[in-house]
Amino acid sequence: MRIGEIAALVGVTTRAVRHYHHVGLLPEPERRPNGYRAYSVRDAVLLARVRRLTELGLSLDEVRDVLGDDAGRELADVLEELDADLARQEAAIRERRERLAALRAAPPVDDGPLPPALAALLAQAPETTSPSAALDREHLILLDTAGAGGPELYEAMAAMAADPAVLALYERLDDLADAPTDDPRIPVLAADLVAAVPDGVFDVIPADGPAAPGFTQALLAEYAPAQAEVVRQVMEAFAQKGSSR
Repeated sequence: MRIGEIAALVGVTTRAVRHYHHVGLLPEPERRPNGYRAYSVRDAVLLARVRRLTELGLSLDEVRDVLGDDAGRELADVLEELDADLARQEAAIRERRERLAALRAAPPVDDGPLPPALAALLAQAPETTSPSAALDREHLILLDTAGAGGPELYEAMAAMAADPAVLALYERLDDLADAPTDDPRIPVLAADLVAAVPDGVFDVIPADGPAAPGFTQALLAEYAPAQAEVVRQVMEAFAQKGSSR
């Protein structure tokens, strides 16, 4: 048989046959005087076995072990390992589908798929057109992505998120968009913002959140100067309260 004939007989491509030659899975027969390789039935049996093993999910290295000499692993051992690997993949897929189901069941948000606990928290917030509130929402989503959130934190923030009075604080922050950095409203608003945060939040704020100077500078740069000063004072107060607990 020529290469095209053995490939068609076993149900693989001629390219696959040549690759199996290249990696040493299938011995390459001698060429005849006419330049063509002549494959035997024994070659076809071996090629068929390679195909069956790869269809089971074995890698070419594992196939080589099965087809190797007595020093190689037994087929039963390789298949047992393959079965365990497939079980791990099934468990991972099942976990991903459970997370996906939770995301689909969570209240709809405009920010794309979010963890259910965070989506539920954001859904409690009253509707507002406040730019500061929208920015705070974006920062909360970013912090969650960075690993500085979690269900316990969002549960502690639930009462604050649903409090309409918090919107007035955001609106006061909006009013500072064109104010100078020595505006007397700044320290008052910072203190009011800190007071609005439930004490339970400080018990669950991760100690290793993204507090690197570069992150802080980037966050403050999102605000106008007077607003940034309010946020800076709030962050400083948060750090002090967190370290004292």
